[in-house]
Amino acid sequence: MNALKTAFFLGLLSALIVAMGGLFGGPNGMYVALGVAAVMNFFAYWFSDRIVLAMHRAQPIAREQAPQLYEILERLTARAGIPMPRVYVLPEEAPNAFATGRDPQHAAVAVTHGILRILNAEELEGVLAHELSHVKNRDILISSIAATLAAAVMVLANMARFAAIFGGGNRDDRGGTNPIALLAGIILAPIAATLIQLSVSRAREYQADASGADLTHNPYGLANALQKLEDASRRIPMQTAGPASSHLFIVKPFTGEALASLFSTHPPIRERIRRLTGR
Repeated sequence: MNALKTAFFLGLLSALIVAMGGLFGGPNGMYVALGVAAVMNFFAYWFSDRIVLAMHRAQPIAREQAPQLYEILERLTARAGIPMPRVYVLPEEAPNAFATGRDPQHAAVAVTHGILRILNAEELEGVLAHELSHVKNRDILISSIAATLAAAVMVLANMARFAAIFGGGNRDDRGGTNPIALLAGIILAPIAATLIQLSVSRAREYQADASGADLTHNPYGLANALQKLEDASRRIPMQTAGPASSHLFIVKPFTGEALASLFSTHPPIRERIRRLTGR
């Protein structure tokens, strides 16, 4: 199922890129965009983990620097029957974590400095079990690809904005810029990319919570960690996270209000805790 979803979303985002190429460059723009989409798909599949880690300035961390982190990961991976992932730390005070990679043999787990500081061992184990569940459930490929391609689409939309400012873009019959088509591309592309992310995020978070609790035999460790992480996310903004990659993290790295909350990439923390603990 995840393989089909991956192919579908790669095709859908690629079609969006080609459509934008046609919108801003006509037939020639479509051909160029098709080539760009093919290259992006190749790199997104094989190198999405490296791209995502680079986006967040993640640095590899050795066992000597984080012995407790390695000890917990080794215990959980042995229990789950998956290889030990590569381990990274993000230079962020906001507490959070994510997993990335195309399969369990090429997985990476990244945590922030903040999460290592505020969680105790039981809570950290719950968070890492959640992330390893994404690895075991093979959620990480489609999530990493969505982050990579959505970021690229948003870059293209920003380029279109500059094209509009400087008189570029698709032109109408009188030789002037077509403002309606240009505005549609600028507005709809990021929205489409975000909606694609939302369609792959919420259900998998509930599943990873349940699988993580089964892995540790202790749902309260993850439940307590989720509450701490949500409280901290309200106070400490994350510097490197953006809309293209927010769905990767265990809790959304920034809070939205009003209409923005309807497009959250994560289910409500209160509901996640209720499902874990039954109350």
